[in-house]
Amino acid sequence: MEPSDRYHYHVIRRALDHIDAAPAPLSLEALAREMEMSPAHFQRVFSRWVGVSPKRYQQYLRLEHARALLAERFTTLATADAVGLSGSGRLHDLFLTWEAMSPGTYAKGGAGLEIFWGWFDSPFGEALVMGTDRGICGLAFAAETGRAAAMEDLVRRWPKATFKEAPDRLRDWVETAFGARQTDEKAPLYLIGAPLQLKVWEALLAIPSGHVTTYSGIAQAIGNPKAVRAVGTAVGRNPVSWLIPCHRALRKSGALGGYHWGLPVKRAMLAWESAREDAG
Repeated sequence: MEPSDRYHYHVIRRALDHIDAAPAPLSLEALAREMEMSPAHFQRVFSRWVGVSPKRYQQYLRLEHARALLAERFTTLATADAVGLSGSGRLHDLFLTWEAMSPGTYAKGGAGLEIFWGWFDSPFGEALVMGTDRGICGLAFAAETGRAAAMEDLVRRWPKATFKEAPDRLRDWVETAFGARQTDEKAPLYLIGAPLQLKVWEALLAIPSGHVTTYSGIAQAIGNPKAVRAVGTAVGRNPVSWLIPCHRALRKSGALGGYHWGLPVKRAMLAWESAREDAG
């Protein structure tokens, strides 16, 4: 990114953090003051990065928004597949490619793997990213849990792997995946999970940005309609949050359900995507 773009990226990240932490909607003037910018300049920068005005974005954060999404943008995964929104279409939107570790290697708990890690800024707060030489394998958000809990959570998924702090090994992939780096290259994912988990994560990749589905819908999509509880567990065990969009899975009632990295983060992700979908 150009220096000005990098600066504005961090400004918007701080603005989103401030909005999410506020007990009530904030005025344009108050937000601009916090960002040390004029209201007009801040509005232009925010609208460029998020797609809508700060006022409109805050409307998407209301709890009722999840119910509206379920009513208006519910996606059955069979339909998504039929219209070409699954698989390569979804991956193209995120500039991602992916491959999975073999079940046998997964069963060894990551033995023989060298996993690199680093902390990065994201639109949803500080993110811990991990990856092998084949791609990103872990992404956690620390805004609600804290750094220590996020690190412990990812490390214990692959207890026999070797972990090495090396953010520079991951930076290009991370910036590509978050849309902060314009490139024709794709950020690779290397998914480390059990066979059922991989099926669920692949189904999640079929949900278009700005849309949602239900846990039961995912169970139908993987050919096991009675496995709603197991699907919920697999969704919660998604190691690559945001990139595999588990935040798009809701309860039938329209309630947000759980989210491994905290419901405020899930609300922010749904609001961010809805804003950009409507602006497009």
